[in-house]
Amino acid sequence: MPTFDIVIPTIGRPTLGRLMRSLADQPDLDASSIIVVDDRPLLEAGQPLDVPLAVGAVPVIVVTSGARGPAAARNRGIESSTAEWVVFLDDDVVAPRGWAHWLVGDLRACRPGHAGSQARIEVTRTHPARRPTDWERNVGGLEDASWATADMAVRRSALLEVDGFDERFPRAFREDADLALRLLDAGHELMRGNRTMLHPVGPAGSAVSLRLQRGNMDDPLMAAVHGQDWRRRSGAVRGRRRRHVVTTLTALGALLALVTARPRAARLTGLAWSALTVELAWARIAPGPRSRREVTTMAWTSVLMPPVATWWWLLGVARARRIVGASAQPRLAPGSSVPASPTASTATLEHLR
Repeated sequence: MPTFDIVIPTIGRPTLGRLMRSLADQPDLDASSIIVVDDRPLLEAGQPLDVPLAVGAVPVIVVTSGARGPAAARNRGIESSTAEWVVFLDDDVVAPRGWAHWLVGDLRACRPGHAGSQARIEVTRTHPARRPTDWERNVGGLEDASWATADMAVRRSALLEVDGFDERFPRAFREDADLALRLLDAGHELMRGNRTMLHPVGPAGSAVSLRLQRGNMDDPLMAAVHGQDWRRRSGAVRGRRRRHVVTTLTALGALLALVTARPRAARLTGLAWSALTVELAWARIAPGPRSRREVTTMAWTSVLMPPVATWWWLLGVARARRIVGASAQPRLAPGSSVPASPTASTATLEHLR
């Protein structure tokens, strides 16, 4: 019978309570412990959260990670784990009835060479009858993602071998793909299990697509660490970065031509920018519900998206050049290979992305 701990990083989102209730509803959850990693700033983490954490007879452990991002939070969970497997869950997922039974089946099906088992992610929308919005399609991409830590079980011995998650990835974006590639490079195998984890689409503001462009900052680090073919190896979608760069350059060219009083050049570059921006906006509008609110949001965010994405990518290039080659910092605390004796905590808390 495989033993496993469940690690849930959180920054205080109310969805954590929903996840904990779904785990409590599992009739045969036999986890060694549930480790909730509070990744809020330390001043906030010292305050109890109004989220019930009791999950039947399974002990719940609460540790803090100091608002250092999901990679660091999961490493603190690994350090507190003592079981053979570590099951990483995001705090905005929901375990369907029978999930615990299928999880054990997936872990039993893993051969000695298998280091990880990912669940099949099913994204649930509030209004499934209508076409999905741009945000809903973004979340829906999790269904095809490789090695998403929304629900991924990894052998603790393999995690210790590769020194856990790379904390140089501070966002919930590429840190899981980086871990998967390092496990594969170490000679391990990863498999997709038969269990299903539900991922509801949560609310998001109209500027969410611009906020997500910050993820472009991690791509240069992935290329520096894993080579230019990291997308193919990890199954990551290429995206529109090159088009965003071209669109940004045409906008800058139009502005420069206006400033230098070259009307013909300004007109040509302005038309090129307009065509590229309209193409981007339509690519986002066409598959969606095409409501007035959605069309308006796609229009103004498509104007800003190329320069915002390009800005974060350029910052990522500079950051990757600065940190790659520097002396590596330990990702897991020394002595993590020796299981500690965790103590249960009754503190309450919340979640991260």
